[in-house]
Amino acid sequence: MDQNISKAMAKAAIEALEDKKAEDIKVIDISEISVLADYFIIASGSNKSQIQAMIDHVDEKLGRLGYEKKQIEGYDTANWILMDFKDIIIHVFDKENRLFYDLERIWRDGKQIPLKELCS
Repeated sequence: MDQNISKAMAKAAIEALEDKKAEDIKVIDISEISVLADYFIIASGSNKSQIQAMIDHVDEKLGRLGYEKKQIEGYDTANWILMDFKDIIIHVFDKENRLFYDLERIWRDGKQIPLKELCS
């Protein structure tokens, strides 16, 4: 996987999430500990409608940039939606499920990347 492409994808995804008022966005570089992807992006939303709007906006923005979505899971319930773009995986949670699943803890061996570093 090309780290520059992954970084550009992650940056675009974060911008799309921020456009829809995503909360507590975290980026974890998992490239050295997993073959799943280069980055995990984790964010929270307040309710089902906002979470779906965030995902729709990410899908639209990355699609316009030519990035192809591999799969999406959890859209209908919207308590945890996973979007797989191969190089990056986006997780958008409601607050309760984010606390419950605690991906930041599970993937603590990855490197948390400050948003300003990724988006500069």
